[in-house]
Amino acid sequence: MTIKLLIIEDNIDVAGILGDYFEAKGMELDFADNGELGLSLAQAFDFDAIILDLMLPKLDGLSLCKTLRSLGCSTPILMLTALDNKTDLLTGFDSGADDYLGKPFDLDVVDARIQALIKRHRGQVAQGTLKFGDIEINIARHQASRQNMQLALTPITYQILLLLIKNAPNIVKREHIIDEIWGQSPPSSDILRSHMYQLRNQLDKPFKQPMLATVPKVGFRLQLGEDRC
Repeated sequence: MTIKLLIIEDNIDVAGILGDYFEAKGMELDFADNGELGLSLAQAFDFDAIILDLMLPKLDGLSLCKTLRSLGCSTPILMLTALDNKTDLLTGFDSGADDYLGKPFDLDVVDARIQALIKRHRGQVAQGTLKFGDIEINIARHQASRQNMQLALTPITYQILLLLIKNAPNIVKREHIIDEIWGQSPPSSDILRSHMYQLRNQLDKPFKQPMLATVPKVGFRLQLGEDRC
């Protein structure tokens, strides 16, 4: 199946380098050199993934990302930026990005991250429904809910919750989560921490009883009220 990739980048040289690299791998590409065009293309066509620059004219990457997620777009988004500190990283994930790379970047790493995001998003698992306590995942629709309230998850936080519920109530080690989600191109610990923060905000914050437990220096697990750490 041919991969369709949208590159939203205003730097012609960077866009050209990315385009040449992914075209050589047989991907179908579309380009936008500003945020408004990128938003329009992302809404009009189905892409397997989006490479999104943070600093864009007309509409910045963070605003674009937030808008797409608010419109229900679940396409995996890899954010690229010359800004590379913890605050920028957390802001990017809060906006709905799935992964994050600072410039300059290694093209092979970009490819590995994109392939991992697409694989996770396509969900190479059997169709059906998984339940643990009052959490329910509809695998066919890539939707999760708690107490019949749909959770607003990004593709990555959805896949983490899927992994946790398939192993519940057992502990899922940090290393296992990283290997399952990112494969041979592991992110920094801050990236996993950011995704777990996002997941906890959706899964626990609106509800009286928390279910996502951190096991210090080991990993994470889902717990029921009577099964707390």
